[in-house]
Amino acid sequence: MLDLYTPGTSILHRMTPGPKMAALAIGATALFLQGSLLITAVAIAFILSLYAVARIPLKTALNQIRPLFWIFALFFAVQWYFSGIELAVYVVLRLAALILLASLVTLTTRSSDMIDSLTRALVFLKPLGLNPEKISLAISLALRFIPVLGRITAEVREAQKVRGLERSVIAVAMPVAIRAIKMADEISDAIESRGYRS
Repeated sequence: MLDLYTPGTSILHRMTPGPKMAALAIGATALFLQGSLLITAVAIAFILSLYAVARIPLKTALNQIRPLFWIFALFFAVQWYFSGIELAVYVVLRLAALILLASLVTLTTRSSDMIDSLTRALVFLKPLGLNPEKISLAISLALRFIPVLGRITAEVREAQKVRGLERSVIAVAMPVAIRAIKMADEISDAIESRGYRS
């Protein structure tokens, strides 16, 4: 369920996970350090062009952020109220850019390849008593949980819409939290069965 990899032969699919993970880290940091609405909009256009390079339909890109539209709307409303419409647009576009970029990496990289690459990159932490395998698995899962939680939220909202409760934050948040915890338990069991505890 968590492997969102979309098979393909594009240059992004053939690229090793290391450069893609590095580009994601650099891109995310750059997006947070800059404060220009124009640069953020250009960044989104560039990220969408990378989807074309990966031969992944724009519909798929839109599906990565569609479940989070209500969160975008909430952020937009709060920022607009407290800081003005320009900052509201900037915050929402920056968040969308981050999600699109992380989703592109997960869509073009197999889970196993990503974990192996991160484990090799973090091997220098072993003398410090840290387990590179556990850290790489945690990072990989965090990247994959973003779109997965978005899909769960969309499913819950659709279910609550039938009951006329789609506007209730509690009616949506509680089932999402319960399903997320249940999924985390299942993943934890699977990880332990593969010996990651040791």
